[in-house]
Amino acid sequence: MTTYLTIKALSSGIYKDKGSKFLAFAEPVTTLEEVKQKLESYRKQYHDARHVCYAYMLGAERLDYRQSDDGEPSGTAGKPILGQINSKGLTNVLVVVVRYFGGILLGTGGLIVAYRESAKMALESAEITERQVLVRKQIRFTHEQMNEVMRLIKQSAATIVSQDYDNEYIYSLDIPVAYSQTLDNFRNNL
Repeated sequence: MTTYLTIKALSSGIYKDKGSKFLAFAEPVTTLEEVKQKLESYRKQYHDARHVCYAYMLGAERLDYRQSDDGEPSGTAGKPILGQINSKGLTNVLVVVVRYFGGILLGTGGLIVAYRESAKMALESAEITERQVLVRKQIRFTHEQMNEVMRLIKQSAATIVSQDYDNEYIYSLDIPVAYSQTLDNFRNNL
C-alpha cells in the first residue's frame, strides 16, 4: 500500500427529521491526540446538544478506528457514521454528528438513517484527496555528498523532519514508502 484516501479540510452537513437537528462535521486528523482535542472542542462548543456522536479512522492500513453512540441506543449512531467513512474508503478522518433533540422519538431505524445521512452529507461535501504513505528514515552523510542527498530528497518528494550536524550531517526524513527502498540502497552506497 503506497497511498490512501482522506479529506483535505473541514466539511459539514445538516440533516433534520421530526424536529431533531443533526449537525455533521468531517475533519482530517492524523493522531489519536488530535481526535481527542477535536472531540473536546465539539463538546464544549455544542455543550447544549443532547448527543455528540462520532467515528474516526486512522492510519493507512485503516486498523485504528472507534465509534461512539454517546448515549443513543447501541449501534444507532457511531456504527452508521463509521459505515460512511468505510463506504468511501477513507482514513485519517473524524466525523462528528451533534444532535439537538426535537421532542419526537425517531426510533432505532430513524436514528440509524439520521446519523448515516448526516455523516454522508458531511463527507459528500468534503474534497477527497489521495496521499502518499510516508515512512520516517534517517540518513547520515558528509558535506561532499550533500548535492546527491538533496537530489534524492527532491526526486522522492521527501520532507526533512529534522537535521543535525556532528562531523557529518544527520537528516530525519519522511519519505513516500514507494521510495523507501531507493533511500535504503542510496544509504548503503554512501
